[in-house]
Amino acid sequence: MMIEDRSYSKDAVQGLSILGSTGSIGTQTLDVVRLFRGRFRVHALTAGSNVDLLAAQAEEFQPQCVVIADAEAALTLQRRLEGLNIEVLTGQAGLCTAATLPDVHTVVAAMVGFAGLESVLAALRAKKKVALANKETLVVAGALVGRVLDEHGGVVIPVDSEHSAIFQCLVGESRTEIERLVLTASGGPFRSRDASTFGSITRGEALEHPNWSMGAKITIDSATMMNKGLEVVEAHWLFGIDVDRISVLVHPQSIVHSMVSFTDGSTKAQLGIPDMKVPIQYALSYPDRWPAPNPRLDWTEIRRLDFEQPDIEKFPCLSLAYDALHAGGSAPAVLNAANEAAVSLFLNGRIRFTDIPFLIGAALESKAVGAAETLEDLIVIDEQTRAFVVEHTRVGAI
Repeated sequence: MMIEDRSYSKDAVQGLSILGSTGSIGTQTLDVVRLFRGRFRVHALTAGSNVDLLAAQAEEFQPQCVVIADAEAALTLQRRLEGLNIEVLTGQAGLCTAATLPDVHTVVAAMVGFAGLESVLAALRAKKKVALANKETLVVAGALVGRVLDEHGGVVIPVDSEHSAIFQCLVGESRTEIERLVLTASGGPFRSRDASTFGSITRGEALEHPNWSMGAKITIDSATMMNKGLEVVEAHWLFGIDVDRISVLVHPQSIVHSMVSFTDGSTKAQLGIPDMKVPIQYALSYPDRWPAPNPRLDWTEIRRLDFEQPDIEKFPCLSLAYDALHAGGSAPAVLNAANEAAVSLFLNGRIRFTDIPFLIGAALESKAVGAAETLEDLIVIDEQTRAFVVEHTRVGAI
């Protein structure tokens, strides 16, 4: 069990480091900060390559430091921030510095993909509260994160809407009385599309999510339903529930964000308008709820709530995630790396939509499931898997 019922004093100003501040979760986190300016002090902001937005955020929030991925971008950023007392850092070392600043209470881990893992581990070793929106951290390194939590005593609170919903349903409940976790999925843009046409799906079509506004990688993951597969793995580590007791239901309206069934036959669900600012705010305010002008459900307008089983023949990525979690060891790390590499190839026009699950499956079959005990082990697995996917594409295996 990785979430502890612990928070900082409700009266204290919460020092924040936002890793991935220019992405969808990062920008919405700053919207929450603007709404509750007296409760927060932003000490660090980080971005991959968006110099313009990071500079604008830094000028507004005056953090102690900013971090950007490469040295050339850092020079541009330094010129933009000249005259301000803001340190400009780069790379993984910079991210780890931002995650461990002494005045930071809470690290919002909003970076996408494997790149966010090292800084999350650094934050937990420094006993920070991590508001976790980077699901890949637990997919790749769930066991390692668990050991770091046990040894150092950091705190993890989920930001993903589905895991936040489960977290909220479990407040005041005994974990021993959980019968099943039910993650809901919108079904993405291709829920009702004929599978025979999937080979012609374009980048633009895949990026048109029906309910949520997200970054490109996560939106493609939703279209393949890999996003839900990764969430199954994440839920296993967050809540300590066996994979066979974690289900997925397609719920096109995205009103019910997830559910928990208990051993007495009752079920709790968390509902709300699709709006990521709500779970972001709860991760920052827990165990309190702060009044906010977020959209409310109008029960007179809700005519129906639909649920259906996911079609794993149309969306094999979901079953690949279950297979990887059952296999254990390094398999989830291979799953994640292969998916990130394949999605990147699709977004760059190098493979078809249907090649994404094919390449992930090929990577899982090619890699022997072994130990992944350390960060160094995981980095090697990640690099080797990405190379395999690119080479498999280059030699025309698809």
